[in-house]
Amino acid sequence: MRLSFRTDRWLSASRTWNVLGILAPIGMLLICGQMLLDMRSDAWDKATQTSRNLLQVIERDIARNVEIIDLSLRAVAENLSAPGIWEISPELRQLVLFDRAATATDMGVLLVLNETGDTVFDSHAIPARRLNNADRDYFRAHAARADLGLLISRPVTSRLVGVPVIVLSRRITKPDGSFGGIVSASLKLSYFTRLFANIGLGPRGAINLYLRDGTRIMRHPLEPADIGANVAGSATFQHFLTASHGTFVGGSLRDAGQRLYTYTSVGDLPLILNVALAVEEIDAQWRTKALVIGLMVLVLCGLIIGLSFLFGCELRQRTRMQAELARLSLTDVLTGLQNRRRFEDEIARAWTGPADPALVRSLLVVDVDHFKAINDNYGHGIGDAVLRGLAACLSASIRRPGDLACRVGGEEFVLLLPDTDEAGALRIAEAVHAEVAMLGIAAAGIRPGSITVSIGLASTQGTGAVTPQDLYPLADLALYVAKAAGRNRTHVALSRRNPPMRPPVAAQWAGAA
Repeated sequence: MRLSFRTDRWLSASRTWNVLGILAPIGMLLICGQMLLDMRSDAWDKATQTSRNLLQVIERDIARNVEIIDLSLRAVAENLSAPGIWEISPELRQLVLFDRAATATDMGVLLVLNETGDTVFDSHAIPARRLNNADRDYFRAHAARADLGLLISRPVTSRLVGVPVIVLSRRITKPDGSFGGIVSASLKLSYFTRLFANIGLGPRGAINLYLRDGTRIMRHPLEPADIGANVAGSATFQHFLTASHGTFVGGSLRDAGQRLYTYTSVGDLPLILNVALAVEEIDAQWRTKALVIGLMVLVLCGLIIGLSFLFGCELRQRTRMQAELARLSLTDVLTGLQNRRRFEDEIARAWTGPADPALVRSLLVVDVDHFKAINDNYGHGIGDAVLRGLAACLSASIRRPGDLACRVGGEEFVLLLPDTDEAGALRIAEAVHAEVAMLGIAAAGIRPGSITVSIGLASTQGTGAVTPQDLYPLADLALYVAKAAGRNRTHVALSRRNPPMRPPVAAQWAGAA
């Protein structure tokens, strides 16, 4: 007794040390992991905030310059309809029309084109230089629609100054509402090159400016082949269209790498500006330090786990033995079903308490008819085979995980059916009869249909104040009524407050007696 007590204490102590030996490395790993995650999060937060600040500065500059150009376009359109504008001298008319056109950074030429695309007025020449832009997409768009407002073109090469530009334009509408031409201003792409210059984003970082149709206006670092390319079909660009601003990680449009994209719309303009930082370059800020710290912690954890290995082996072995004993204590050895102890535990755990009208439970008590005669005629070995076959029939008759089949003694079995009303329990009882009707023992010459069962059914549904713990006595009593009525049938019990039984529900199966 004393030796056993000391052994138990030693095993208990080893289990405690084993748990501590596992928890300590886990705790160290968690702390280390959290610290590394915080370091990485700080690096990403810094990268995100830097990108947002950068976007804010660039977006404001672009929006301000576009607004200045748009004000110049509006002023020209308004001044064209001013009284007497056509009667004044060309020099004065030039001053009236283009007095606001000199304040925008990197503005190119401001032109007035008539309805055929020919230049009427030129901010840089009197008289206007001869030019026809009727073939430009922006001219055609204004001619086709009167509601476009300010239109920003794709990158084009200026026919007057010979450099890459984007053209901002507005429609001129005649008094009768017809198309009267456009007023346009070019903005040199060198403006964006200068604006993005000296911004360090890492070897694989970039700044991009797009039209909302997916056309790239500018990229930094500059790649001439990318200017004017359309990326509208890419998943990354489609993400830019989902909100006015945001941050996400996605695949690069140039390589297989991942990028941290921070993007924003430029004011109310059809422009999207984004900063792309390589994920690898963001992580590089903390990867080396994380590797050193992680290796040190792993070595320490390995030492702790190694020291507790022997304790762990013994604990696992003992746990497996205890689990197997617990399983065997709740399992019927002959049939493999749950035993009476499990049945009583289930009743005590989940089937106790006052009756709840909203919670329906049912119970079937199943008994083999004339089982004593089977044992007497064929021997206990065949009787055991019959019980195993019945267990298989019961298991095949229930489908839901919550349903439970138990052998409670001898040839008596029960089916616990939570959330099952009386009609549902009757269907399961019918399924049991049908399965048993196909049960035969070929070794003993027992044909299918020779073995039958009687079933007693009790349910909390419609049985007055029946509590779940009352179901077994009621179902057991109903079982004996079924046997007295001729066997091979199901009988439904009423509550104890209404003792008379319902008429037996006989099961008429092919081959049943």
